[in-house]
Amino acid sequence: MKINKRLMAWLLLCCGLVFCAVAGAEEEKKDEAPAPDLTGKYSEKGADTCLMCHGEGWAYPILPIFKSKHAVRADKRTPFAPGGLQCEACHGPGAAHAAAPSKDLIISFGRNSAQTAEEQSRACLNCHRGNARTGWHASTHEANNIACANCHKIHTDRDPVLAKATQPEVCFNCHRKQRADFFKPSVHPVRFGQVSCSECHNAHGSTTVAMLNKPTVNQTCATCHAEKRGPFLWEHAPVAEDCTLCHTAHGSVYPTLLKKNSPLLCQQCHSVAGHPSIARTNAALPGGSAGPSGFLLAGGCTNCHSQVHGSNHPSGYKLMR
Repeated sequence: MKINKRLMAWLLLCCGLVFCAVAGAEEEKKDEAPAPDLTGKYSEKGADTCLMCHGEGWAYPILPIFKSKHAVRADKRTPFAPGGLQCEACHGPGAAHAAAPSKDLIISFGRNSAQTAEEQSRACLNCHRGNARTGWHASTHEANNIACANCHKIHTDRDPVLAKATQPEVCFNCHRKQRADFFKPSVHPVRFGQVSCSECHNAHGSTTVAMLNKPTVNQTCATCHAEKRGPFLWEHAPVAEDCTLCHTAHGSVYPTLLKKNSPLLCQQCHSVAGHPSIARTNAALPGGSAGPSGFLLAGGCTNCHSQVHGSNHPSGYKLMR
């Protein structure tokens, strides 16, 4: 069988071209360097790399951090001190993020973070540990997956939660019942910027009830109300036991943060069999068919027993002087 010489030459030419193309592709692959693994590597220029994207035009304000304590170059404890890791001290190695921006490649903070609250807080606790933050682990906030960044703002010259005037609004984002209490007629002046939540509570954790700063409720109250602390010659038992037996701390519709008006409050412990001989209610007060007298309803135990917290007077056993 005869084979056309022209066809044979054409087939050989095609095979040669295919072979060269494959060989060239293989050779090109050998020349290409493998993609570098940037995971866990820090960027070469630190904050300068970050500011290429996160500048003044970025949606979230970044630059105010240079006015904060975190960016004091003279303080060797800060991330921006000479030799420090700058932005990556908190956000972790950023070389991979700079090459292919993604929140998953660095530690991001806030409620929309890809990281858990524990992972976010760990970045803060690398530096901020001890003292008031010793009790953070197993604290109420930590147990409820609250991260440091949920309350604190780092990229700002003044953190709102650290200022007396602005701190309550940060706390009220979660503690809405307490916000409502502070709008009642009788309150501690928290919403007026004269008292802050942290004067009574330790947000980073405490071994006491309601995360109080002091071991007991009475010790916490006495930091401001020292005149009620005693000791007194004549003591009123509930005063020495617990202030919250009579008072509510955040706000009340009754005067002086009382839980009830004084006749009803006092008669929870003091039997009506003594003095006065009747309970201070509409049903028990005399007044005939017209109903009880307004003057009787307005009466209060503290009209006579004015030293209800205790007395040092020799004749003050009834707390009247």
